[in-house]
Amino acid sequence: MQIKILGCESFGARSLACIVKTGERKILIDPGVALARLRYGLLPHPVEVAAALRVREKILAELEGTTDIVISHYHGDHMPMKAEDPYQLPVEALPDLKGVRFWCKGPGNISVLSLRRRKEFFRYLGHSLPASEGISSEGVSFSPAVPHGTRDKGFGTVMMTRVSEGDQVFVHGSDIQLLDREAVMQILAWKPSVVFVSGPPLYLSHHVPEASKEALENALLLAENAGTLILDHHLLRSLEGYRWLKDLAGMVKNTVVCAAEFMGKKPELLEAQRKSLYEEMPVPRGWHEAYEKGEAGVEDYLL
Repeated sequence: MQIKILGCESFGARSLACIVKTGERKILIDPGVALARLRYGLLPHPVEVAAALRVREKILAELEGTTDIVISHYHGDHMPMKAEDPYQLPVEALPDLKGVRFWCKGPGNISVLSLRRRKEFFRYLGHSLPASEGISSEGVSFSPAVPHGTRDKGFGTVMMTRVSEGDQVFVHGSDIQLLDREAVMQILAWKPSVVFVSGPPLYLSHHVPEASKEALENALLLAENAGTLILDHHLLRSLEGYRWLKDLAGMVKNTVVCAAEFMGKKPELLEAQRKSLYEEMPVPRGWHEAYEKGEAGVEDYLL
């Protein structure tokens, strides 16, 4: 089994995209990328825009030879979108996906906006999308719908993915944020070797006060029972989240890393540092409007 993470907050942009190769199958999970429209009252810094473009290019390049595409839910950082945002992956950029098999979160228990995005996506593809929750097929399994975060907050549901080859088991936990024990127990029941999942949104702790304590208990359960735990996404939208990750790693013998570290790279927590990026690299007035019109690029902001 080969696992390649294509995008995540530790790569500088919002994403949870990855490739898993087993035998003759190449499975692309959550092919999306996005940036926070506002953080600290600021639009994305051009350095972040450049990072999102790199993730977009990696996703498009990996579509070559892809046999399966999984969409865990219908947020713009997890799927191609119909040109809603200049920083996302537009469906118009996709190549012909004829012959690729889709596995998707069904229409149940999702928002009106997510349902609209699901319909727009299958209209673009020219065929309907399956509801894959609870299905298993040739080494690939999908969970029933599980909460996007806490069960009682009404944020909808997502679908988790299990891929196995021999004694190796990879689990993509999507946006569970380690805030629901039942979802974590489902992952443990799958007996994972490697788990890739969103950590808790500590940057929203004033909205989700239980995030740190409950998520730590769930993270410890996963870290103690999986050979490698990859935590990223919501967790690394703040520098506090990276410290939380390192504290967790110090509590267990197994490997606990962010996505960039798993891929042998140095983390670039750009969203968390947006304010300091503006201070260190001022952005000309009107840059974002010019970028949206194709009149400005990111050449001067490549790290």
